[in-house]
Amino acid sequence: MKNVSLVWFRRDLRDVDNAALSAALAESTGVYCVFVFDVTILERLPHRLDRRVAFIHASLKELDTSLRKRGGGLIVLHGNPCALIPALASQLNVAAVYANRDYEPAAKERDAAVAAHLKKAGIAWYQCRDQVIFDGDQVLTQAGRPYSVFTPYRNAWLKRLHDVGVERFDRHDGRLMPSPAGYELPAIETLGFQQVDLAANGVCPGMSGAASRFQDFIGRLPQYHEARDFPAIRGVSYLSVHLRFGTISVRQLVAHALQVGGEGGMTWLSELVWRDFYFMILDRFPHVVDQSFRSEFDALVWDEWPEGLQAWQAGRTGYPLVDAAMRQLEHSGYMHNRLRMVTASFLTKDLGIDWRAGERWFADKLLDYDLAANNGGWQWAASTGCDAQPWFRIFNPVRQSEKFDPQGRFIRRYIPELAAVPDKWIHAPWRMPESDQVSCGVRIGRDYPAPLVEHDEARRRTLARYEAAKARFKGDTA
Repeated sequence: MKNVSLVWFRRDLRDVDNAALSAALAESTGVYCVFVFDVTILERLPHRLDRRVAFIHASLKELDTSLRKRGGGLIVLHGNPCALIPALASQLNVAAVYANRDYEPAAKERDAAVAAHLKKAGIAWYQCRDQVIFDGDQVLTQAGRPYSVFTPYRNAWLKRLHDVGVERFDRHDGRLMPSPAGYELPAIETLGFQQVDLAANGVCPGMSGAASRFQDFIGRLPQYHEARDFPAIRGVSYLSVHLRFGTISVRQLVAHALQVGGEGGMTWLSELVWRDFYFMILDRFPHVVDQSFRSEFDALVWDEWPEGLQAWQAGRTGYPLVDAAMRQLEHSGYMHNRLRMVTASFLTKDLGIDWRAGERWFADKLLDYDLAANNGGWQWAASTGCDAQPWFRIFNPVRQSEKFDPQGRFIRRYIPELAAVPDKWIHAPWRMPESDQVSCGVRIGRDYPAPLVEHDEARRRTLARYEAAKARFKGDTA
C-alpha cells in the first residue's frame, strides 16, 4: 500500500512555509490537499454578503492554481468536516491526515472528533504547529505553568527564539496528487453567499495579496513605532487578515522583524508576540470565551442599554473619533488597532455595556476577526482579562482624538457631516459656539448627535461599578 496522505487546509491558505504540508511531503509518497467550507461555521454567519467568505473563496482559487502548477490541486468540500474528512480519507485510501493545529475550543472539539473517526478507520492523524511561533509547553514559567502576564511571557518567548531560531517549513521535493474530478472550487453563490468587491476597500486576497501588502510595509517598518498609533496615516502593516487566514507565514514576518531590528522592527515583533500570547491564553484558559479571565470581574453588573449599544454600533455616540472608527468598521470590515482600544473602552467604561456585546459586534464585522485576538483585546480594554489595562485607567475619548488624530483627518474621512468643522472643535464639536455651527453648516443634535454621555460622569460611574464588583467578589470568597 502506498504511503499517501491528505493535508487538510483550514486557516493556512498557502503552499509555502506551511508546516502540515511540508511534513506530509516529507513523510509520504503522495499528498492530496483538501479544504472544507464548514457548514457549522457558515450557518452561524449573520449575512450572506460576508467579506470573510469572499476572502477565503478568492484565496482558495489562488491556492488551487499554485498547487496545480506543482502537479497537485485542491479538493473543495462543503459540509460538516467531522464527517467529510474521515470519509474522504477512506475514499482516497490515505494512511494519514495532516493539519495545522488550531486553538479555539470549538475547533479543538472538531479536531478531536475527526481524530476519533480516523482512528477507527486505521488512519493516522497528525497536527503541526504553524499559525504561531511557539505553543503548548514551549513557553512556560519556571514553575512549569502558562504565563498570564505579557512582559515575562515576551521575555521567555524571545529567549526561546534566540535559542532555537525561526524554523521554516518549505519542503518541495514530495509529490502532490491531482484532485479527483468533481471536487473543484464551487461558485460562491453555490455556497449560499454573494460576491463582495474586496478591492473597493483595498483588500487583495490570497498569497499574492499578502506578498503585496508585505512589500508595501517593508519600507515603512523602520518607522512603525512612531506611526502605528495614527489612523489617518499608513503606519501599520495591514497584514492582520492575511495572518488570520494564513495567506502569509508568521515565521516570515518574525524573521523580517528580527532582520530589520531597531525600534520599528522590535515594536512590530512585540505585536507578533502579543498574537502568540493571546493564542496561548485561549488554548490554556478556554473559559475566556464567555467569562472574564479574572474571575472577580464576573461580578460586574453591566448596564442594559440597547439604545446606547445601537448608537455605538452605528457610529452615533457624539464622540467623533469613536464614531469614525465604528463607521470605518461598517464600511470596510477593518478598524485600526488604536481605535479598537478606544471604541472598546468607550463601550465598556463610558457606556457601561458588557464587553461581550462589543466582542460579538466585532466578530460579525471584522474581516480579520480572530477569536483569540478579539477576545484578548476586548478583555484588555474592559480590564477583565490577563495583564489587562488597570480597571481605574479609562481612556478619555477626546484626548485620544486630540493625540492620535490631531488635525481630524481620519474623523473627516468617515464623518462627512463634520468636514467643515474647524480643527479647534473637531474633537468635541458639542463645545462649538452656535455661530460656528451655523458657519460650518452642522448643528449638533440635529446634523450630528450630541454626546450620549458626559465622560467625567461616566468615569465616576465606572469606578463605582468596578469597586462594587471587587467588593462583591471579596464577600463571596470570604
